[in-house]
Order: sequence, then structure tokens, then C-alpha cells
Amino acid sequence: MLEGSEVSRLLDILGNRNRRRIIELLRQKPCFVTEISERLVLSPKAVIDHLQMMEREHLLISCQDERRRKYYYLSHDINVIVNLQKQDRVTLPTVDEDQRTRLARNLTVFRRMVRARDELLDNLEQLERDIESRFVEVMRTGEDFITGDGDLEILLALSHFDLTLAELEEMCSLSTDELKQRLNNLMYTGVVERTNDRYQIRGTHGE
Repeated sequence: MLEGSEVSRLLDILGNRNRRRIIELLRQKPCFVTEISERLVLSPKAVIDHLQMMEREHLLISCQDERRRKYYYLSHDINVIVNLQKQDRVTLPTVDEDQRTRLARNLTVFRRMVRARDELLDNLEQLERDIESRFVEVMRTGEDFITGDGDLEILLALSHFDLTLAELEEMCSLSTDELKQRLNNLMYTGVVERTNDRYQIRGTHGE
């Protein structure tokens, strides 16, 4: 049985929708960062932040396989049970005109928010189609420079953020040696460049 403070902390963690989505995904099988990012359409950095928070709270455990790929899995199965007890005597408040006015105003705002969300989802679907089309074009024009899934995994990660080697190790399923070799090859061919300690896709300064 959890103590009150532990329950409160757990509810704070599970109150975030994306953390709940990550937990549901990890219930199916252990995953690494890029896999979670792609399946849930979240930025790798956001995924790492959520994973590290839940790992600190001992909800998740990470491990590395023989290729030094870091996987995350649930340390415990999580079930939240809410017990609702019926109250026999409930005095309903009188609904006055001010409450009706507030309700109407809230419903109006709610409707606007729902419609705005629907519009965003429509735009997101179009954006997903555009991304798929652009990815096909990347594959076509980069066939002489991009070799294998490892390079694509690196470029996908760098499409989100400029990253350090340590961050790329966290996000990619490649061993350290293979990651360094592929980064060197991508820099040699002019696809990737390094500024200070961060790698980025060439030509994306200031984006």
C-alpha cells in the first residue's frame, strides 16, 4: 500500500497524457527512445525527459543489450483504481441566472476549443502526408550519401534537434563505435556537420 505522499506523487506523474501513453506502450514490450518517439509522434527530447522522470520515481528501468542499445521497461505494472462511494443525501445547489450565464460562456469557449483542435488534427494529417512524401524524396536524392538504416536513424534524430554524441547515444539504437563511424561518414559526405559539441544536419543553422 502506498503512502499518501507517494500516491500524490504518482498521480502527478500519471496526470500527464504523454507519460500515460508511454506507459501503455511499454506495457506491450520494452522500447528504446527513437521507437517511442516514432510510435507516439513525440520529439525525442520530450520522450527522454518523460523517461528520466519516471525512471527517477522507479516506475521504469533501463538496460542495455549487447549492442549497447538502451531499452526502457516497466519496473511494476501500474493499475490505478478509483473507488467512488455513493452519498445518500446530496443537496443540490440552486441554479441561478449567473450560473446559467457562466455555463453558456464555458460551453461557447469549449466549442471553440474543440473546433480548433479538429482543425489542428486536420492540419496534422496533412503534415504527416507531406513528411512521408519528403522522406521518399530524401531517400531518392540521398542514395549516394545515406547508407543503411543506421544513417537514417541518426538523421531522424537530428531532424528534431541539434544533439551531442551522448544524446545521440541515448536516442539511437546504435553502438557507440558504429554511431561515431556513421557520424564521421555523414560529415565527410557533407550531410552532417558539428558545431562545438553538437551535431546537426548541414545547412540548418538558426532553424
